[in-house]
Amino acid sequence: MRPGSGATLCHHVLMATTSPVEVEPDITPDDVTLTAKPWVTIVWNDPVNLMSYVTYVFRTYFGYDEKKAEKLMLEVHHDGKSAVSDGTREEMERDVQAMHEYGLWATLEKQS
Repeated sequence: MRPGSGATLCHHVLMATTSPVEVEPDITPDDVTLTAKPWVTIVWNDPVNLMSYVTYVFRTYFGYDEKKAEKLMLEVHHDGKSAVSDGTREEMERDVQAMHEYGLWATLEKQS
């Protein structure tokens, strides 16, 4: 066909299709857990709240048993802070807000 003859050229492009290839990832269950819960709620020691009250909050809000709640409370008391929960950023923002509502000092941070 000559240019200007009014005829159009039609080009057909064939695209190769391939079926998806399944790749077995080299991810351990621990890796999945770490990436699924990359944030922590930190409760800080303060001069106001009694140790028994902090234990009560951990048991009431998080549902921890007496032993775990006391262990975390003692970390707060002796070390100045404790990572009391882990999860998504949104979950940790919710936990920090709850700790504030109980009168505890809390922040969230990304796990390292």
